[in-house]
Order: sequence, then structure tokens, then C-alpha cells
Amino acid sequence: MNNMDYVTQLIWRYPILKANEKEIRQLCDAVIKCYEAGGKLLVCGNGGSCADAEHIVGELMKGFLKKRELSEKTLSQMLTAVPELAEVSIDKLQQGLPAIALNSGVALTTAFANDCDPELIYAQQVLGLGKRGDVFLGISTSGNAKNVYAAAAVAKAMGITTIALTGKTGGRLKDICDISVVVGEDETYMIQELHLPLYHAMCATVEEYFFAD
Repeated sequence: MNNMDYVTQLIWRYPILKANEKEIRQLCDAVIKCYEAGGKLLVCGNGGSCADAEHIVGELMKGFLKKRELSEKTLSQMLTAVPELAEVSIDKLQQGLPAIALNSGVALTTAFANDCDPELIYAQQVLGLGKRGDVFLGISTSGNAKNVYAAAAVAKAMGITTIALTGKTGGRLKDICDISVVVGEDETYMIQELHLPLYHAMCATVEEYFFAD
């Protein structure tokens, strides 16, 4: 699918997302700009959106639609630095795009929730991991998840580009983020049904940009 416009394909398959085309393209452009500058994606959510955050990281940190094989130069440099790597199949490693699901830090989030404040479990990680040039992506079907909102607020205060992926009215998250993609459904499961192909299109677009054949 070389030179594929994945956003156009997405809207062809899900016409309801035509209303969000501008923001979806802004989302893709923001993530590409972040990676060009050496930044990373910080993403979080709760429940099904927590699973979506992990899913996004899985598509970015390894090959999604492409194999992303390491270059011969990179392989040579690694083997020169550590000859013992010849004993393992390092040629099966793939180039990754840095992304962290903040909800995956179970020990940290439970410790912070217990010792400090459960509404700040993601904000604490943004503070510790984030830097200007990164992108924060908060997923909340209502846009009102308090822990996601707090993380977005901290990210914005740090000069990190903030993106909301929501539904319904967009809630508080829509109003604080730089880019807000509010899909046109009200039921949680229907919102999530649109979020998945949407972030797949984002991951495919970013991968195509950096790993075009």
C-alpha cells in the first residue's frame, strides 16, 4: 500500500469520520513532527481506552504494516560494539517509534494512587517522563476522565503538544487540548469502535512517513 493516504481510506470506510478529517490529519502531523524532533508519544486512558493506549504503543514500537528492518549499518555497529550479539537473532529486531502507555506502569500508578492521589497517576508520569517536543494523547470516551484531564493539563503546562481522542461532547478534555478529535457517537462502545480504526490510520500514516519503501 505504498503512498497510501490512510486518512482518506479511513473516511471512505467510516464516513461518519468525515467531520473529523481536519483534526485527524492534525493529529498525524503532530505525531510526525514530534518524531522528527526526537520526541516521544505519551498516551493514556481508562478501561477500554487503557487497552487502546497499549494497542497504539504496540503498533508504533514495532512494525505495523511494514517490517522496519534494521539497516546493515546499524547491525554492523551493534555487532562491532558487542560481538556477543552474534549469538542472538538481532536481525529480527525492528525499528521503533518511541511511545509509552502511561497506564502500563502498574507498580507506579498503584503506589501513587495509594500514597498520593489516584486522579494524578498519569499526571505524575507526564511530569517525570515528558519534555517539550513530546506529544500527549489522552483517550476518554466522555472527555471527562479526571486522571486523563489532569495529565493533559500538566502536559500543556510543560509545553507538550496535547491531543484528545474522545466522543460525545468532548468534555473538559476537548477544551484543554491543542487538538481534539471528538467522534460523532454518544454510546461508549460505539465511540471505541471508531477510535480503533482512527488510531490505526494514524499509526499507518506515521509509519509510512518514516519507513516508506
